[in-house]
Amino acid sequence: MHLVYFSRSGWEGWGLPSVPLVRQGMPVLIDDDLLFEDDHGPRPTVAVNLWLQNLPLDGAPAQKTWVTYAQSMKSWLEYLDEVGVHAFAERDALRAALSSFAEYRLSGPLTARWEVSTWNQQIKTVARFYQWAVDEAHCTAVPFTYAYVRRVTEAGVVLVQRNQATLATPKPHVTIRYLEDDFLQLFLWALAGLGPGGEPDIFRGRHLGRNAAMAKLTVSSGPRAQEFTHLLTFELPPLPSRPTELPVPFPLSAQITKGKKPRETWIDADPLAEVWQYLELDRAAIAAGRTYRPPSALGEPLLISEADWEGGRVNGHRESWRRLTLGERRRLVTPDGAPAVLALQSDGTPFIDWRTLFRRTSLRIRRDFEPRFPLVSPHMLRHTFAMRTLQKLVMGYYARAAALVADTHEDAALALYLTKHDPMLVLRDLLGHSSVTTTEIYVARLDVQRIYREFYSKARLKDSSASAEADAEFDDGDDAEW
Repeated sequence: MHLVYFSRSGWEGWGLPSVPLVRQGMPVLIDDDLLFEDDHGPRPTVAVNLWLQNLPLDGAPAQKTWVTYAQSMKSWLEYLDEVGVHAFAERDALRAALSSFAEYRLSGPLTARWEVSTWNQQIKTVARFYQWAVDEAHCTAVPFTYAYVRRVTEAGVVLVQRNQATLATPKPHVTIRYLEDDFLQLFLWALAGLGPGGEPDIFRGRHLGRNAAMAKLTVSSGPRAQEFTHLLTFELPPLPSRPTELPVPFPLSAQITKGKKPRETWIDADPLAEVWQYLELDRAAIAAGRTYRPPSALGEPLLISEADWEGGRVNGHRESWRRLTLGERRRLVTPDGAPAVLALQSDGTPFIDWRTLFRRTSLRIRRDFEPRFPLVSPHMLRHTFAMRTLQKLVMGYYARAAALVADTHEDAALALYLTKHDPMLVLRDLLGHSSVTTTEIYVARLDVQRIYREFYSKARLKDSSASAEADAEFDDGDDAEW
């Protein structure tokens, strides 16, 4: 089975009366014989492709989600074809195939095995497809069993469905989901080519300034990988005109955020200064004398002129940066012939593989300095931002800084916001969550209890009964269902 991505290019020669209404870049599954139907009628891939096309209207607007769902369905359909079970067979046959699929993926050949987290993600996707398929009369029943479990929310205890085919995962406190200060510093030093303590290391990697600056940007502002990867040089906030303890507002446009929801996060002045230093020195040296041309798969270059912080002329027409998609951003070429995307690699093209870079750095730290060091991903740095920011909010750091500038200069609006809003509401806005309930669950799955324990300690609560009551509250919280 093949997974391809739809393109309207050349549709005029397809003999169609009008432009196809399938979204650009939508994943499409095609059987090996390149047929969509046979003597028995339409193939299952026809229904799967229709489901994929409807995802943007069913709560999944991100192209990355479409691809993930298509890959999950491809694995399932290929296995069904191998064992000779039709995708819309009777429920008993599908359940038998599902059981065999679980054995194959969880304890079968080593090359075919999935981690539990991967299995859960894939099987939830298949379940979502079958729920749609039943509603659309493609099959008669969903081949999954569901149970109701209790979940605690701000509205109280509610019952939610749980797919019985999913497997239990370790409790949140068992796995490392963010970096404590010592591990974070070790990681940032390693990205900059330094050893523990900041001393010179024998490692001589390339783009050390870029790597350290972008990691500090992420830890200080909390963007997702696709957000900081596609950030334009024009969108980088200017440095504050004077020293300030308050962070600098950092807007992120809807086209690069998850769910296409614009939001405004922030970044501390020191990390922002390091990114500007990379932009003006290391990046400028790489781009000098080169003329960037985007890969043909992305399309023709989009030439920029008269650019400013809000937008610029793109191929002669004034456009806002907020309107540009991920693919269009990688096609932008500045007047001096450089890409407009912030981070560059050695050949002057945009750098996008941060996951591999962070993983290799983590493995080098394990090998040379600290065998317990976790494998860091871009999203782990977002978790780290959430924990560090919440800690500062709870400890009153931002409130004290805001009190010093509330009525004095351009930070007044941010100062008022910080002094009037609950820490969890502030963090909700920075992370781009729709509800504070999401933020509460999110931080509870990290280690929010540690933050409040430290707060109690620094507040010098000497009363033994109060300390015991606080410990009891934290112990109860460890057993709560989220």
